[in-house]
Amino acid sequence: MSFSTIPFQNIVRFGQRTMLAKPLFSTSWILGRFCNYNCSYCWPYARSDKVDHQPLEVYTATVDEIKRQARANGFTEFHWSFSGGEPTAYKQFPDLVKHLDEIESPYQSIHMTTNLSPGSKWWNTWCANTALLQRRSITASFHDEFAKEQEFGDKCLQLMYELVHVTINQVMVPEKFDELYARMERFHARGINVTLKPQSDPTASAVVEGYTEDMIHKMREGFPQRANGEDTYQIALYEADGTEHLFDQAERFNAFGFNKFTNWTCNAGYQSVIIRGNDVKRSYSCHDVPLGTLDSFELFKEPTRCITPSCVSSADSKIPKCKL
Repeated sequence: MSFSTIPFQNIVRFGQRTMLAKPLFSTSWILGRFCNYNCSYCWPYARSDKVDHQPLEVYTATVDEIKRQARANGFTEFHWSFSGGEPTAYKQFPDLVKHLDEIESPYQSIHMTTNLSPGSKWWNTWCANTALLQRRSITASFHDEFAKEQEFGDKCLQLMYELVHVTINQVMVPEKFDELYARMERFHARGINVTLKPQSDPTASAVVEGYTEDMIHKMREGFPQRANGEDTYQIALYEADGTEHLFDQAERFNAFGFNKFTNWTCNAGYQSVIIRGNDVKRSYSCHDVPLGTLDSFELFKEPTRCITPSCVSSADSKIPKCKL
C-alpha cells in the first residue's frame, strides 16, 4: 500500500482504530521534562536538567480519578502513554505502571516513548510490572549523539522477545539524513520496526526546511510497519461516501501536512486527556485553558470543536475527529 494515494483533502473522519471501535479512553502523560540526554536538535522546552517529578501517590490518585471520570462518560477500557523528558528517569516509574492494572478494566494497554537508556535488568522489571496489561508498546527514540547502535538494537530485541511491540523512532535531521537512513536500514534488517520523523522547528508548529523531494518521499513511504502478531494499520480515515483508508501510524501525518483540523469536532478532552507536568489538558496542541491540575480537573462531557491552527503531535492527531 502506498500512503501517498490517500486523498487527504477528501477525508472527513478519522482516528485511531481502537478508539473508533471500542470504548477506549487514552491518556498521554509527560511525567516531567528531566532527561539524562541533551540532544542538539531537541526542542528547548522539551527537556530539563532539573528533576521535576512528583510523589507516587499524586500520580496514582490521578490514575484513579481519570478512570472514574472516563467511566462516567462511558469509557471502560484504557490506554496509557508515557513520555518526557525521559520517563524512565522517574525512580518510581515501575511502581506507577504496576498500579495501572486492576480487575475492573477489561482491557488496558501501555505505551512509552523512551531513549531506552536503562540497562537490561531495569527492562526486565518493567516487563514484569506490565505483564498483566493486554498490550505493551514502546517507541524507542534513537539519538546517535548518546546511544550505541548495537546495544540499542539488542535492547529492542530483548523487549520484542517479551512480546512488547517496539518501533524505533528517528528524527531525520536534514543535514544527516543519509547517515540516519542507513542506520534505520540496519535496524530494519534486524527485524525491528522503524519510523522516520521530520524534524520540527523550535515552536513545534512546522517542519524545518532543508528536505529534498526524495527525503520527503522516504519519510512518507519508508519502512511501513510490519506485522508482529497484530494488524499494523493503527489509523482509519474515511471519505464522505464511507470509503475507508488505512494508515500505519499518526507519526507520519506531518510528512503529508495532514495536521490542520480547526473547526473539526474532536474527542480530545472527552475520550482522551493530556498531562504535562501539573497541568491536565485536552491536547498538547490546543490553545485553550487547561482542564485543571493533577489535584482537580474535569473532563469534557462530549466532543468539542478544534480551535488550534495545527496539530503537530501524533498523540493529538490520532484522537478521533470529524469534519463539520
